Amino acid sequence: QVQLVESGGGLVQPGGSLRLSCAASGSFFRLYTMAWFRQAPGKEREFVAAITWSGGNTNYADSVKGRFTISRDNAKNTVYLQMNSLKPEDTAVYYCNADLQRVGKRGDAWGQGTQVTVSS
Repeated sequence: QVQLVESGGGLVQPGGSLRLSCAASGSFFRLYTMAWFRQAPGKEREFVAAITWSGGNTNYADSVKGRFTISRDNAKNTVYLQMNSLKPEDTAVYYCNADLQRVGKRGDAWGQGTQVTVSS
């Protein structure tokens, strides 16, 4: 079994910053990519950012480029999302995703989500 545990969400004013963390643990042999998605009320879940585990290559949604930074700590199997210049439209539940290798198969795992609210 694989667990992804997110932390760091909360309430912040527009223009503020938050840092999300997601730690992966359990029965897997290799991480390929970790990513962040978000889902606002009444909307579909959307991609935010991703990072490859071996090379550290990153990819961002256009809506967060220049404001959000994804990074990783390989030793801790942890991915971070530094969110700066937050806007009300960034309000959503943020989910961590991992593409990883379990015994016998490769597949996705998801965290439980952490709420980010940007409001004055």
